[in-house]
Amino acid sequence: MERLAKRCGTEQDRPQADAGVVAGSAAYDMESGEISRARGFVRDFLSDARSLRGVAVPARALEVAQLVVSELATNVCKYAPGPCLLDLEVDGSMLTITMWDSGSVLPSPLQGDPSRAGQHGLEIVLAVCQSFEVRREPVGKRVRVQISLLDGPDGDPAGQSPW
Repeated sequence: MERLAKRCGTEQDRPQADAGVVAGSAAYDMESGEISRARGFVRDFLSDARSLRGVAVPARALEVAQLVVSELATNVCKYAPGPCLLDLEVDGSMLTITMWDSGSVLPSPLQGDPSRAGQHGLEIVLAVCQSFEVRREPVGKRVRVQISLLDGPDGDPAGQSPW
């Protein structure tokens, strides 16, 4: 199924944007597994932010953002197939990724188990993001993560990570 909305602004749960904020949104029908389209939206959004708005987006951040969206979208496909909203926002040196779905069950990480096959997506997201928040909504839930767009001297994200 085609992307239902493309880069249309949404003001819900978003503070008033200033000139330094770059934002975009897309909607998907995850019953048809549009994970690759969601990854592509992230890639295009960050590439446009870099080329059109001069936002510094290191290769690491671009790859991490696509990985995180892929993992979040996979969870939607598995546990809450149906409509999904993806909001991206760059504000300064942080990329905020927010994904809404209609599922009521909140994700929680499993205990680390190297012998477990699969179900490591949330562990991966927690390992690469600077913040992670899940919030119940009147319908479904909203997952919000932040990824640093700054690289430290060793190529890792600059700044502190709560993990």
